Amino acid sequence: MKQYQEMLRHIFENGELIDNGRTKEGYISTFGYQNRYNLREGFPMVTTKKVPFRLITTELLWFLSGSSNVKDLQAQNNHIWDEWATKEQCAKFGREEGDLGPIYGPLWRKWQGVEPPPPPPPSIPLYTADGKFFHNYKFPYFGDDSAVYHDPRGKIVEIDQIARVIARIKTNPSCRRLIVSGWNPATADKVSLPPCHTLFQFKVSHGGTRLNCQLYQRSADAFLGVPFNIASYALLTHMIAQVTGLEVGEFVHTFGDLHIYENHIDQVKLQLSREPKPLPKLWLNPEVKRIGDFKLEDIRLDNYESHPAIKGDVAV
Repeated sequence: MKQYQEMLRHIFENGELIDNGRTKEGYISTFGYQNRYNLREGFPMVTTKKVPFRLITTELLWFLSGSSNVKDLQAQNNHIWDEWATKEQCAKFGREEGDLGPIYGPLWRKWQGVEPPPPPPPSIPLYTADGKFFHNYKFPYFGDDSAVYHDPRGKIVEIDQIARVIARIKTNPSCRRLIVSGWNPATADKVSLPPCHTLFQFKVSHGGTRLNCQLYQRSADAFLGVPFNIASYALLTHMIAQVTGLEVGEFVHTFGDLHIYENHIDQVKLQLSREPKPLPKLWLNPEVKRIGDFKLEDIRLDNYESHPAIKGDVAV
């Protein structure tokens, strides 16, 4: 994981100090950076501090379940989302305590979209008995005194982006539309924490044998968040590769605003003083053939050796 260490140095050497208005902590910020991880060489888990793989796994399984309620995650003894799910935070958006709204799970598995309506048949304006125009609507006319309502807004549909991308990998592996979006402009300002990892795309390479994934992350907390993000999307790539019958290739991590918070500077310097250790290996239960069937006991990280954990406060 020398890529991660080099990324931290890049922020120190090239970043500018920003006085942030949203969180109480300022941060050292850079814009535009990319790391690549060959998943065939080992699982990309940060080793210069201990990272809790169980929390990463249970969070990803929570996302994949489509849930937006933090209580489902807390039931797995995972509390990494608690700060954004308080009664006060949820009340800002008219929700009950614990309801995070349209975050990753609902956006991945239950995206609310509009299916454009088909072109309407020949129609005539419909008037009421007193001759007043029925404003903004037209009705296909089929006979004497009969009309059928046509809604020009289209039909609301629910899209399971994960299921769709898996189906496309299986049926059309050369497709360049293997994309899952976590950014909905209509809802991004209606949640406590708008999605940071906003879009990811898959590509099948090497003659249709290897699955690669690229994540675009709009905002990245380099010390606390990024080690989780790397491992989470590497794990997701392995899981989708297994259920589509492919091997893994690369995970490409592309950043927008990449930053180190001021209250993490000492921790990052300690991390940079440590030498990375060999990468661990990921084990997935080979009997699992569907993405929704994975459970915590089906996922294991073997031979993970790391330096001691380094604590840091999350910016809310």
